[in-house]
Amino acid sequence: MPAFSHDFPFDPAYGHTVEDLLAVPAPPAPADFAAFWRARHEAARAIATEPVVGPVEEVRDGVRVHGVTYASVGGVRVGGWLVLPDDGPVEHGFVIGHGYGGRDQPGPDVPLPLPRSAALLPCVRGMETRGCLPGIPVRADEHVLHGIGSRDTYVIADCVADLWCAASALLELVPGLTGGTGRARLGYLGESFGGGLGALALPWDDRFAAAQLTVPTFGNHPLRLTLPCAGSGEAVRAYHREHPEVTDVLRYFDAATAATYLRVPTLTAPALFDPSVPPPGQFAVHNAIAGPRELHVLTAGHFAHEGTEREAKALRDARERFFAARLG
Repeated sequence: MPAFSHDFPFDPAYGHTVEDLLAVPAPPAPADFAAFWRARHEAARAIATEPVVGPVEEVRDGVRVHGVTYASVGGVRVGGWLVLPDDGPVEHGFVIGHGYGGRDQPGPDVPLPLPRSAALLPCVRGMETRGCLPGIPVRADEHVLHGIGSRDTYVIADCVADLWCAASALLELVPGLTGGTGRARLGYLGESFGGGLGALALPWDDRFAAAQLTVPTFGNHPLRLTLPCAGSGEAVRAYHREHPEVTDVLRYFDAATAATYLRVPTLTAPALFDPSVPPPGQFAVHNAIAGPRELHVLTAGHFAHEGTEREAKALRDARERFFAARLG
């Protein structure tokens, strides 16, 4: 196990070995878990996303980057970036989630995993810079509690819907992605917050054919509630101490539980050491995936160390090989 010098008042490896982590289970699903999420998905698919593409903001790595906005559930519009090849036809499509805190540019998500690809990089509601909405907190420790009193008002459900609507907007903007079959074969990438949202979103949407989840959050909430951390999970732990009944809501937003319904090929990259997203929850997501899965273990997540750049390159290489095999 990694041994890093740090100032956290807890052990970000939580005393677990790899063998321990590969045995972390998913909590059982509520009886109506699948029905809840299928209903949310059906509502999102009914949205006319009406995407609006802005002028070119950047040209690099063989792609053009445009600003974009689109409609999502609840009568709101969110924004992000549309990435298109600078030349030639589009052959692949991706929706790319972001970490807690949002994004202010496409950043390291470009270049895309495959050449001749298009992608939509949304900022889900409440998240900077292009998902900010009145009444939804921007700070991660406040956002993660917004509407948490009920499964029907919790912001995380609508953030998942923003990903489904991003896929709809991308397919409207790049209709050639459905090919001659009339059926989309999109890829999804998500890290941290985006990894957890992806695990919640993917089981119900057959437009996605492959996914990659890096250090995914929201895995095994009952266990997470026992583990101190430096991320948004600590705000949920504090809320739970005053409102223990929130466990009934969190059961519907458990990424590991959702992964038991996830059947598309998925590459996961959980970390052995992570102060922001406890590794046991990350591995719970990987362990629960019902379909083909590949494991790429990181030494650390949310923590810069001597091998950070080397591990990031190795993960990029693994991602490219993975999507070339599934979508190429």
